[in-house]
This record gives sequence, C-alpha cells and structure tokens, in this order.
Amino acid sequence: MLSIVFHKRRRLVRRLFFNHEQVRTMSRVKRRTTHPPYWHVLKNNQRQDEKISSDNLRFVREVIQDKYKNKSPIKGSDLDIEKKEWDPKTKRSGVIARNIGVQHMWEKDGKKVVCTVLHVLDNHVIRYVPPEEYAKSIIGAKVFRNRKPLGCLVVGAEAANPDRFTRQYCSLFNEVGLLPKKRLARFIVTPNAVLPPCTPLTAGHFVVGQAVDVYGKTIDYGFQGVVKRWGFKGGPASHGATKFHRRGGTIGTGRDKARVWPGQKMPGHMGSERRFCRGLKIVRINMKYNVIYVKGTVPGPTNSIVQIFDTLLPRRKFTEAPPHPTYFPPEDGTLPQEDIWDSNMHVFGSPSIPV
Repeated sequence: MLSIVFHKRRRLVRRLFFNHEQVRTMSRVKRRTTHPPYWHVLKNNQRQDEKISSDNLRFVREVIQDKYKNKSPIKGSDLDIEKKEWDPKTKRSGVIARNIGVQHMWEKDGKKVVCTVLHVLDNHVIRYVPPEEYAKSIIGAKVFRNRKPLGCLVVGAEAANPDRFTRQYCSLFNEVGLLPKKRLARFIVTPNAVLPPCTPLTAGHFVVGQAVDVYGKTIDYGFQGVVKRWGFKGGPASHGATKFHRRGGTIGTGRDKARVWPGQKMPGHMGSERRFCRGLKIVRINMKYNVIYVKGTVPGPTNSIVQIFDTLLPRRKFTEAPPHPTYFPPEDGTLPQEDIWDSNMHVFGSPSIPV
C-alpha cells in the first residue's frame, strides 16, 4: 500500500516539474502574405495593350494631360488651409519615401556615421477619413477598440499613367483631380493636424535634429536553413560527420510529449517582414531634391518604399513646435535654404581643421 502511494506522489512530482505546459510564443497563422488584402480595390489593369499607332498614342497622352492640367494641386493657389496650434499630443501625417542607398558622413569630432538616404516622392493628400468612418474599418476597429478613435489621412505618391490601373482604382483620385498614384498609405492624425486634399508634402515636413520612425518591409531572402535564418552553429566539419554540417539537429523533446512544440526554430521563409525602426535622427535635409538623411539603417533593400513619420518614443518627441500641420513655402516667394545640416555634423566642403 505504501509503495502505491509513493509511486503516485512520484508521478505527480514528475507532472508538475517536468511535463508542464509551455506557453506558445509564436502564432500558427501565416506570418506574411504576398498579395494585397481582399478588401483593397483591384489596382493593376489586367488587359493587354492594344497595337495602336504612335499618332494615336500621342493623342491619348495629350487628352490625359489636358484632363488633369487644370486640376493640378501644384498650380492651384486657392488651397484654403487653416493653420491650427500645435500641442505635444498632436499626431501629424507622415510621408512616403524611397530608400536610395547608404552614405557615410562624419561628425565634427571625426566620428564616422552611417546614414540612409531617403528620397521623399511626390506626396499628396488624397482624402481624409473621419474617426467615425475609420473606426468601422477592419484595421481601425482593432486599433481603437478601447480608446477614442482618430481619423486618418490617405497619402499617395508616384503619379503614373491612368492606363496602367483599373477604373475602380482611378476613381479614388477623381474627386481630388490627381493622376493615379502607385503608392498609397494611411497615417493616423489628430483633428488639429488634418490637411485638405491635394496638399503636397515635401521633405520640409520634418526638421533637422528630430527623431522619426521608419516603417518598411525587410529584405526577402526566401527559404533558408537554420544556420542563416536563426544563427545555429551547425554540426562539425569532420571527425565522422556525414551530411550534418548545416543541419539543426533534433526538434523533439525526448520525453512523454512526443511532438514538436509550437514556435520551434526550423528552416523556412526568411525576411519580407514589416518592421519599424524607431528613434532615427535626421542629420541632413536637402530641400532642392527632397532628400532626407537619417542616422542608421532602415528596413528593406535599396530602392524599396518606406514610410516616415514622427517618432512615438516618449523621450525623443518634439519639445518645440514643428512645421504644423506641414511645411508651406513662404508667401513672399523666397526660396528656402537648399541644404540644412545638423550642428554636430561636418559639412562637406568646409575645412576640417578650424583656422
């Protein structure tokens, strides 16, 4: 009798300390998709180009230019933009940019800094989605589940030929009178940072020295093994090792739970993840070419599309009022400074040794 009780207690201790349930750290849902969501409007035109003469093609382009010439937001000087006051809780709009490479820069003390060059494209505000409408969307319902909803601005970049897109997609730009944009993005804004449609957004939307967050998609490496994907050491190179040099080894537990735990590090698709880089400092802005230099690296390869907006880090937010709600050229027609540098950076062309 005593032996039976002893074995039961021993079995209970094993269950408590050795066979406990593990908390799942990774979802079983697919982590990435290679196609747009089903609620998006069909974008690309699937019809094949018809064989038309050069004269007819030239005529079609002239008709498109005449249609959008009088509605161009750059030539329209009657934009009624009410400038409202800024406060520390304000959320401004962001911009869409292209990662055009990495450049080395130097500080005045001689320290080398790796900077990413981001070209702000021809950004324009497409429309404003009010809080009541945005809270009913799929994304808005998740974001504002337990808090007061905010509206969002739809920003477009890279104007293109309307023949490349479907009629449903081109209808999104009919009200604003803009050429269809290749890229669209939504930025949550507060009521005091709302911009009317057709408002252009340039590199002057940000200031030198401020911290920004950059959102993009990482480099897609495809299917990779555990050595490259997770940094495994692998097996020995010699001493009897056969076909085990870059393998991951056992994936089982070896005990009563004869299965693979969810979240096990195994070979699979590497990269193509949507990531944020927060708190990157702007060290240089070129107003002539709409180029922003940020300190550090951003997600994605060269020539990829990223989104730039004010940082959410509490200790790196604005302490003074930025261009609010965005940068507007001076009314007197004076040109802004072409190249704006941070005070700690060494300006190319200036003497490195002070005289």
